[in-house]
Amino acid sequence: MKKIILILIVASVLMMTFAGCGERDYTTVRLSEVTRSVFYAPQYVALNLGFFEEEGIKIDLTNGQGADKVMTAVLSGQADIGFSGPEAAIYVYNEGKEDYAVVFAQLTKRDGSFLVGRKPEPDFKWENLKGKTIIGGRKGGVPEMTLEYVLKKNSLLPGVDVFIDTSVQFALMAGAFTGGQGDYVTLFEPVASTVEKEGKGYIIASIGEESGEIPYTAYYASKSYIEKNRDIIQKFTNAIYRGQKWVDAHTPEEIAEVIKPSFPDSDTETLVTVAKRYKDTDAWSKDPILNEESLDLLQKVMGMAGELKKEAPYEKIVTTEFAKKAIENFEK
Repeated sequence: MKKIILILIVASVLMMTFAGCGERDYTTVRLSEVTRSVFYAPQYVALNLGFFEEEGIKIDLTNGQGADKVMTAVLSGQADIGFSGPEAAIYVYNEGKEDYAVVFAQLTKRDGSFLVGRKPEPDFKWENLKGKTIIGGRKGGVPEMTLEYVLKKNSLLPGVDVFIDTSVQFALMAGAFTGGQGDYVTLFEPVASTVEKEGKGYIIASIGEESGEIPYTAYYASKSYIEKNRDIIQKFTNAIYRGQKWVDAHTPEEIAEVIKPSFPDSDTETLVTVAKRYKDTDAWSKDPILNEESLDLLQKVMGMAGELKKEAPYEKIVTTEFAKKAIENFEK
């Protein structure tokens, strides 16, 4: 409790400090995130503890509600930086677009969704899904493709042994499930825990634990934006890395207190439970570097899902320059 109080005091001091520095010029960065989830806790820590402001950046955050929509916002100039699964950057590069998106920082390294069923299954086995329907998200998105990967790992063939319903929009999946559609659904947090708390479903398994490490969500911008705004990209990455380091060094209770302003509809108890769940599954990257081996695994998953005809070159769609510099800056 003492630690939590100390953190709140520090946060208040930071906010008052920034409020008293109105004369400082900030650069506004339009960030489109794929959805709002505790899965992205390091980002909200960076926002709520003022790490971006300390870098001279103010974030204009919008919810894209899907990786395809986030990428559209980036390519159309409606957003400066996109935050979603890096599969979006692979698709765009393979389409032959000249000003394609380049990934410059990774935030999470596992699937952050959980399998939710209609009844408790303490002795759950993946074979229990035979003949069942899972609401799995948009076809071609990382959540749906990772689900397919996990099913195949457990000798379940999608479309034959189990049916994945890809007709429901990402933001409407929980509502469709609680409304009676499907036997199971994959949900991110805090939605999964909220559904469980309301007695409308039960968390059965972690997709991320079963899938292993994969570059699940990352930050990207158009090649031209990065070339023209290298300083902004560096400052943004610095703040994200500080958020990652902070989350890694603090307890679920401390994380919940700091991110709570980003989740006004969630109670602290739920946020603590969710933060602990993601900590226990080692979902958050310790640094923003997206390694080539990780991208190779992602493209393997995409290929197995039938969504990738050719692999995109790592050196084209990923840059580690800013992530490495952020680590250097932090350690100085």
